[in-house]
Amino acid sequence: MASNSEVQLPRVVPVKNKAPNPIWTTAEQLFREARDRHVLEVIRRPKQGINDEDELGEYRLRTRKGFEDKIGRARDDLGEWKKYARWEESQNDFVRARSVWERALQVDYRDHSLWVGFAEFEMRNKFIDRARNVWDRAVEHLPRVDQLWYKYIHMEHMLGNVAAARQIYERWMKWAPDESICLSYITFEHKYKETN
Repeated sequence: MASNSEVQLPRVVPVKNKAPNPIWTTAEQLFREARDRHVLEVIRRPKQGINDEDELGEYRLRTRKGFEDKIGRARDDLGEWKKYARWEESQNDFVRARSVWERALQVDYRDHSLWVGFAEFEMRNKFIDRARNVWDRAVEHLPRVDQLWYKYIHMEHMLGNVAAARQIYERWMKWAPDESICLSYITFEHKYKETN
């Protein structure tokens, strides 16, 4: 029997077969087999039922805090800003959604997808004058991004506001865009038969 000060180590068992295994199994194969045998269950978050205004308020507060924490850790992650703004829109809190879009533009106003998302948010929710304001700011900040001009013109065209679409084209022409854009303008003028 060993004394209290001595530590007993487990007995070493000698390895009998030191030859390599003829069949190699990868981690991917192990996971695939476990999935096929339903050993790995997909853990899903339980659906949360909201029964009253207090629970809804708690849910919104918790979700907003989650988004703010993610943005605080990775301020330059524009995808997270877009998710946050869309979530606020889904909650019909348009003032907060607008605030999130504006804050995202402060992070990187040169990303044209932010401008497009912001303007489309305003258009989806029928805030046409605000959408015009966003498009106008977008083409002012990024005049060389053709997509912004096209979408701005398209919005006015869909609203039947031909005069505004023409003004936008004329502003665009001051930036000497390439030939395809000039042809687009000519086609627009021929469509409405208002050429000189």
